[in-house]
Amino acid sequence: MSLRLSTVILPYRRWHEGGRSTWARAEQLGFHTAYTYDHLSWRSFRDGPWFGAVPTLTAAAAVTERLRLGTLVTSPNFRHPVTLAKELISLDDVSGGRITLGIGAGGTGFDATALGQEPWTPRERADRFGEFVPLLDRLLTEDAVSYEGDFYSAHEARNIPGCVQRPRLPFAVAATGPRGLRLAARHGQAWVTTGDPKLFESGTPEQSERALRDQADRLADACAAIGREVSELDRILLTGFTPERSRPLESVDAFVEFAGRHRDLGFTELVVHWPIADSDFAANEKLFERIAMEAPAQLGE
Repeated sequence: MSLRLSTVILPYRRWHEGGRSTWARAEQLGFHTAYTYDHLSWRSFRDGPWFGAVPTLTAAAAVTERLRLGTLVTSPNFRHPVTLAKELISLDDVSGGRITLGIGAGGTGFDATALGQEPWTPRERADRFGEFVPLLDRLLTEDAVSYEGDFYSAHEARNIPGCVQRPRLPFAVAATGPRGLRLAARHGQAWVTTGDPKLFESGTPEQSERALRDQADRLADACAAIGREVSELDRILLTGFTPERSRPLESVDAFVEFAGRHRDLGFTELVVHWPIADSDFAANEKLFERIAMEAPAQLGE
């Protein structure tokens, strides 16, 4: 099985002070997709520069030609399906049909309270996600949508001409729990995971692989329950959050070994963070570029 290599570029640089050149370089290095986080601010970057995902991806589309682009991930924390659908259709058009929407249920970070609301409970996040994804699916595939739900409404929302990609741009659904996995099975063209967060601090690579295998098995069960072949979904691992942390980026051989093990688990795409000095994503940039250029051939892409 071949394995695609993608990257995620955090939107912390001004466009003319490194932002533009980073996205263009991602295409030159041959990455399959370059994603960005869709947050209002995030963790240790909260008190520094941080730019919006959709404008950043629109600008990235203008300086690239082949590179796929996407969010990893968008969530309901500060998004509404009606307005998001309009932005995504526009972004898909500008990019010539190169957009993938990574989408998840959201969490308890800064996005959860930035609009003045109380943080949602895990159950409410799951409830909202369960309504958000199907409504967004409809908004991206139908010319006019009316809907009245518990959390979201649409009144004759028009989305003409729709996506360049048909029937709509692909969804990469981030999920580990049963409800999210069912959404991935029904609406996703890909499934995204970061592994088991409980193992990040003190787990072992072997424990992480068992947890990932269990998640994949439960995804297969969710697909089987609706009569869908799990092989129809790509499987994406966002790296940096398993017990190995950044160690796979310490050498080409280390990365190939790490990537090979996860390819054998059935993953079709690995996403690595573009290096950021003095952060959790610090890495040697020259070595990072060597990995991008050399590892895919060794992995049989």
